[in-house]
Amino acid sequence: MKRTSDEQLADIAQEFVHQNKSKRRWRLVFGLLFIGYFAFISYIGISESGVLDGALKKESPFVAEVVLTGTIQSSGTIDADEAIKLLHSAFESENAKAVILRINSPGGSPVQSSRIYKAIVRFKKQFDKKIYVVIEDICASGCYYIASSADEIYADESSIIGSIGVVISGFGAVDAIEKLGIKRRLYTAGKYKGLLDSFSPENEKMMAHIQSNILNKSHQNFINAVKVGRGDKLSKHQDLFTGLIWLGEDAKKLGLIDGIADSNYIAKHIIGVDSRILFEKEKTLLEQLTEASAKSIALVIGEQLTSQNFTGALQ
Repeated sequence: MKRTSDEQLADIAQEFVHQNKSKRRWRLVFGLLFIGYFAFISYIGISESGVLDGALKKESPFVAEVVLTGTIQSSGTIDADEAIKLLHSAFESENAKAVILRINSPGGSPVQSSRIYKAIVRFKKQFDKKIYVVIEDICASGCYYIASSADEIYADESSIIGSIGVVISGFGAVDAIEKLGIKRRLYTAGKYKGLLDSFSPENEKMMAHIQSNILNKSHQNFINAVKVGRGDKLSKHQDLFTGLIWLGEDAKKLGLIDGIADSNYIAKHIIGVDSRILFEKEKTLLEQLTEASAKSIALVIGEQLTSQNFTGALQ
């Protein structure tokens, strides 16, 4: 029986509606899956960051643990403004019995280091709380400047500590550009404005000025801060302020640190509180999700590898 054109059009329209419903259904399914995945990853990120545990612990005594990692510089990984905000939040927390500053840095800006040092000294008096520094891999130069403000300093046996000195570095390319036939053209207003220019010959008077008025004075400021912070704990070792570095045990003998311990030990056995809440630089939502996703993927891969190895062992 031959179908009319109207019936054919009706069938086409019905099929079109069916396909659109199917597409909408799949879009809805994928949308719900995406929302579910996003919520799951967000939950993992929050759980990993300790926000949920932290909210509960704040109702009872805890140790506020501030984490600073990286180079000390303005707008850098350890920026004075950001660090001081974290430290202030830790100190002012009502139920925080003490503060632990867990730090890992090769140093950096003397100005940024000095600002953090002075802020810690101020907060100790203002809130009448002790602060303990825990050094991880390295705490040198400006990092130790900051650490010396603490009541006590601890590290690992393999931690690198010290480098109490100041440096200005550069390079000289005067002979190189002469060999290449390049002439240096430097225009300044001020006789010594180009004193650190790498393509100009060194000037003895300028170098003497930098040594006596910049390096030596900055170094003395550093030494004074360490002596005030560490007091009689420091040894009389002749190389203490020469810029040398030491490992944990030797640093302890020199009085640069008080002992070998980690944050967990200090909280439990020195401060006497098991609970710790981390105060660290806030991560963006994207960073949190990326980190949580990476951890989830690594966990799945680890479980698969463990399962395969275990199966292989049984065979």
